[in-house]
Amino acid sequence: MENILIRPIITEKASADAEEQNRYSFVVRRDANKVEIKKAVEAFYGVNVEAVRTQVVPARRMSRYTKAGMIEGSKSAYKKAIVDVREGEMIDIYSNI
Repeated sequence: MENILIRPIITEKASADAEEQNRYSFVVRRDANKVEIKKAVEAFYGVNVEAVRTQVVPARRMSRYTKAGMIEGSKSAYKKAIVDVREGEMIDIYSNI
C-alpha cells in the first residue's frame, strides 16, 4: 500500500478543484482500486476521504517539430484518482515538493 499514490496532479483545474470543492487529483498505480486508494490517502495525508473517482487516461501519440526534424513518440497511459475530502479538512500538496 506504500506505493499506490505515485504523485499529485498539479494543474490549474486541479488547483481550482482543491480550493473550491475540496477535491484532489493523484496519479495512482493502474492496478489500484478505490478502497486501496482511499486507505492510502487517509494514511499518507491524515484526512478523511468521502469519495474516490478513478479514470484511466489513454495513451496519446505526440509529435514535435525541432531543429533536427520531426520527432514522434507517445505518452503513456496512466490512472488518475479524484479524491473528495471531508468538509473542513485539506491536503497540503505543496509542502512535499
